Amino acid sequence: MMSDSMEASEKQQPGLLGWLSHNQGSLVLHLLSVLLLTGLLVAVLVQGFKAPSSPGYEKIYQQLLQLKGGVDSICRPCPWEWTFFHGKCYFFSKSQRNWNDSITACLEVEAQLLIIESDEEQTFLSVISKDKGSAWLGLSDLKEEGSWQWVDNSPMKDSFRKYWLKGEPSNTYDEDCAEISSTGWKDNSCSLEKFWICKKPASSCSR
Repeated sequence: MMSDSMEASEKQQPGLLGWLSHNQGSLVLHLLSVLLLTGLLVAVLVQGFKAPSSPGYEKIYQQLLQLKGGVDSICRPCPWEWTFFHGKCYFFSKSQRNWNDSITACLEVEAQLLIIESDEEQTFLSVISKDKGSAWLGLSDLKEEGSWQWVDNSPMKDSFRKYWLKGEPSNTYDEDCAEISSTGWKDNSCSLEKFWICKKPASSCSR
């Protein structure tokens, strides 16, 4: 069992490293673009004050326009404040809502309350949750006690039962909605206000 766990962990690491590398690379690219634009803008202003109609001013102005076009064409698969992972975009809320209102909040940004589709995705989210804290999953047994379904009406995979914390789901106080934390899943009262996670497909970079 220990060997199987270690092998699974090793398989999941490249995905996490790829996610970290992608986000760091995008950040560096955006910062460099902003710095270049700022430098050229300063140059344009200085040159413009010295000789507004000079050939040098025209050349710098054309370079600025070309650079602006390059920055505008940079592909951004996810909106600002969303996190990219394996072709999907994730939004981690900064406020708290009950489970039903969390579903509505995601629909308002053309997304769904989090549906987990793979073990690798679960690993990624458990790592993120260490900093973000626990949040609502798009998972409940509201329709039938003990029958857990995602918000798209698909059933929870039997293989995902391993993600429930020990003794969960407990349904201690009519707890029909699931939340995720860095340590696993647990059920809770749907009326409680918690953070939530939205998920939607990333935009295509093809042009």
